[in-house]
Amino acid sequence: MTVTHAQAQAHQTWAPDFDALRREDPELADVLLGEARRQAGGLQLIAAENFTSPAVLAALGSPLANKYAEGYPGKRHHGGCEYVDVAERIACERATALFGADHANVQPHSGSAAVLAAYAALLRPGDTVLALGLPYGGHLTHGSPANFSGRWFDFVPYGLDAETGLIDYEQVWALADKHRPKAVVVGSISYPRHPDYLAFREIADEVGAYLIADAAHPMGLVAGGAAPNPVPYADVVCATTHKVLRGPRGGMVLCGAELAARIDRAVFPFTQGGAQMHTIAAKAVAFGEAATPAFTAYAHQVVTNARVLAAALLEQGLAVTTGGTDTHLITADPAPLGLDGPAARGRLAAAGMVLDTCALPYGDQRGVRLGTAAVTTQGMGEVEMERIAMLMGAALRGEERAREDVAALALAFPPYPSQGGR
Repeated sequence: MTVTHAQAQAHQTWAPDFDALRREDPELADVLLGEARRQAGGLQLIAAENFTSPAVLAALGSPLANKYAEGYPGKRHHGGCEYVDVAERIACERATALFGADHANVQPHSGSAAVLAAYAALLRPGDTVLALGLPYGGHLTHGSPANFSGRWFDFVPYGLDAETGLIDYEQVWALADKHRPKAVVVGSISYPRHPDYLAFREIADEVGAYLIADAAHPMGLVAGGAAPNPVPYADVVCATTHKVLRGPRGGMVLCGAELAARIDRAVFPFTQGGAQMHTIAAKAVAFGEAATPAFTAYAHQVVTNARVLAAALLEQGLAVTTGGTDTHLITADPAPLGLDGPAARGRLAAAGMVLDTCALPYGDQRGVRLGTAAVTTQGMGEVEMERIAMLMGAALRGEERAREDVAALALAFPPYPSQGGR
């Protein structure tokens, strides 16, 4: 079955009750509904995105959005916090139980804010930090000169092996021994394999450094038992609560009891003001969902889907870095098809497949980065992953029919079915 793009856009998906918004601000109501139709009308393959549950969306749109709550439960700077205190305690308790941590701070507004808090708690301006270089998939907070991290700290980058695309642990050891950093950061926005947390722990211990895990991407897989947990190895773990974890956009910090007070002070009052209590309640909902057997099955299916998709993309002629993936994300070079990353992204977007470009572990080329979290939430499995690879290949070769076929596939798996939940 194929449908036109217009038919896919007209497909009714789940949405909150917009009646009040339509009456008060029809212009913005059209924007929100348009975005809902955009998400349902194509394939959302950005590795950092997902579809939250209706329960998470309900918490985000709750009266907790009205409440100012600077401080922490029982120690607020505002009155009337008896209910938001309960919400934050629930979120913290669920996070520590889910990841096996002594302490959780769920107030960071983003993953970058979580990393900023970790640096603020452990470092001083001018300290040396060892982290994956930006050309190899390091995050902006890992030393970009345009970011606070690169301006405040002396970052020494480690890299990836040019042939395998894997972390060069011998280089990490050598750089740590030479520069004696105050902290070592493990984490990437585009590394498709599991890092060796034990090796990083040993490196940090050898030079007397803190180990900070920036686990924004794999943390949802960790929750579902589909990826190794950095909590037993790292002094501090920073993460987002969206991506595979399928919660609201936001961040969190996990640590041992000995660093709890320092982390809390670094979040508030040092780097942030009032917490977003509606978002914290939504985080609590997501943590609760992630503790279920259904989420465990979901996390493992995300990885299975990614491996199938990576193998199928190889068959379509793309050069998949590291030859595959252990996680939800895939990075690939479309050069064998005569395209660079930006050109490939443009062709795929025109066909209704949304993804990102990324750095590649060799030269200065840019490839494409995609993930399977969102399409797995929609209920797609291995058969659909092979179909997506075929559609990507067709779009990259310039076949016009790809847009209709993408719309048909998306229509068959709406993110919010009109009847019932996921």
